[in-house]
Parts: sequence; C-alpha cells; structure tokens
Amino acid sequence: MPEAIRARIAAVSAHLPSRYRTLDETRAKITETGGGYSPPPGLLEDLTGVRGVHVHEVGENASDLAVAAARSALDEAGLKIGDVDLLLFASTSQDLIEPATAHLVATKLGASCPVFDIKNACNSFLNGMEVAASFIETGRYSTVLITCGEPSTLATRWHLPDREDLLRALPGYTASDAGAAMVLTAGPAGDGDPGILSLRFVSNSPAWEACTVAGGGSMHHLSVHDDHTTLRLNGDLRQSALDVLPQIMDTAGEELRAAQAGAYSFIAFHQIAMPQYREVIDTFSLPEDRCMPAVAEHGNCAAASLPLQLAKAREADRIESGDLVAMIGLASGFSFGLALVRW
Repeated sequence: MPEAIRARIAAVSAHLPSRYRTLDETRAKITETGGGYSPPPGLLEDLTGVRGVHVHEVGENASDLAVAAARSALDEAGLKIGDVDLLLFASTSQDLIEPATAHLVATKLGASCPVFDIKNACNSFLNGMEVAASFIETGRYSTVLITCGEPSTLATRWHLPDREDLLRALPGYTASDAGAAMVLTAGPAGDGDPGILSLRFVSNSPAWEACTVAGGGSMHHLSVHDDHTTLRLNGDLRQSALDVLPQIMDTAGEELRAAQAGAYSFIAFHQIAMPQYREVIDTFSLPEDRCMPAVAEHGNCAAASLPLQLAKAREADRIESGDLVAMIGLASGFSFGLALVRW
C-alpha cells in the first residue's frame, strides 16, 4: 500500500507596497473630487478602525505584486522556479479578463509548468490551498506555488453624492494592496508530521449580491459607472454569514471548538475592518491572544489577507515548528472556509 502523502507549507510570503495612504488622506481625496459629499474628519477611522492602506505604484499590476511575493517564498523554501510543478494565481484581482493572470506571473518568474487561475472573492487563496493540497495528496504534483496579487485600491470610490453612498462604498476605503505567495510540497502524513490536516468549506450562494464589484463582466461589460467598478454593499453581508452559521458549525464545528479551547497557536481570519474583526472573535468565541488585528494597520488585503497574517506571525515568532494553525476564510458570495495546518 503506498504511503499517505500530505501537502506541507514550505514557505509563505507577503509583499506590501511602500506607498501608504492614511484614511485622512483618503477623506481629503474624496473632498477634492467634489462629488457633493465630504466626510467629516475622523469619520472613516471611527467607522472602520483602520489607520490606512498600502497602495501599488503607478503601472504596477496584480501579477507584479504576486511575483514579488513569489520570489520571496521560493527563496525561503530554498527552491528555484524550475522546481515548481504547478503555478496557481488565486486572487480577487486580475491583470486581464483573458488570459489567466497565472500566465503573466509565470512569464515574469520564468516558469514553464502548467498554470491556471482560481477565483472566489477573498477566499481565493484558501481555495487555492484546497486545490493544491488535493493535487499533492493524489500524487499528481509534488511542488505547487500559489500566488496572489491584490491592487484592491482600484476598487475605491471617490465620487460621493451623499453619506448613503459613502456607507455603500465603505469596504472600498479599507481595501489595501498586497501580494502573497505560498509554496506547498509533498511530505509524509504520519501522526505529528507537518502539513494541511483538514479543509472545510461552506457557501451561501443566494447571498451573492450583498457585496459586488460589477463592472467588467457580462452584466456590466466595460462599464465606467462608479457603482459598477468599485466595491459596493448592496445588502447585509453580515446577515449572509449569520444565515449560514448553523451549516458552518455542522461542517467545521470540531475545528472551531478546538480554536475556542485554545488548541491552536495562531488563528488567521479574513479581516475587512476592526468592527468585523471584533465580531468574528465574538461570533466564534476565538481567543483574542491567538489572533492578529492586521487590518488596523494594513487594511483589507482581500485574498492576500490570510497569508499576510501568517507571514507577520512568523516574523514575530508567533508560529513555530510543530504549532497548530487555523485559517478562517470569509468572503462575499457568501463563502466560508477553514484550513487546519500543522507547521
């Protein structure tokens, strides 16, 4: 009988552009745009609990952010691009509608392996881990590079007629730019061996309209309307999550109860603003000392949010060899995901 194989994380990396825009600077730009409404000083900070966001350079694309992170991850893993069997681009963003952005990332890295994109809003990276782990566990590929590039600030709305429009566009003011990458390799699946131990996913697809970026698809092809090209709340995204909470507990209850009991050294979860950060901790009864409020300083990095938290936790020695780590994905659509990893 062949030995069981487990996908293990050989490296994880995040890239944050050096440009930084405070929310006070965002408020000033909204005012300068002259849409009719100017937020009072401090309002954006009070509503979101976020100080500012990272901003990509002019001419820098999603693939460029992904490549910067990928190079760091390969270096950390001690690998060359030629060692990679499969390259995935898993992100909310993309360089083009066609072809897959994975091809642009591969070209810039000099990769010649198979590539494709994975897209599921802010759970894209977690779904990328699911796909990569499945391929590795079946023996199809042994080394997979997951990349992500998020120029999310492109979805910020600047033209605001009134306060109601501000509130609908609020997620766009914490949207932050980042790149992320993870190298997954094949290893043994014995007791105590490192790697991805479990993956759980739940969807509430009828809630898809609650939060959208509508432009560019067949509904609003080549749209230049603000409401179609920026992040927009059309409904109660929070309620979308609460509606599916019983199904989440049925699917991932064991792992979440272990998190509540302090079984994990670190818990990363997708963050869009500080009120939502607090609500997730309260909803799932997570130990706050095992979490990181990355959104307060770095903003909402979309699908790069989870790997960013892992990279920051590694830098701070909050994740060490042998530790159990949980990754909780929350995304418009609505979808929930959980990965349990032994480092």
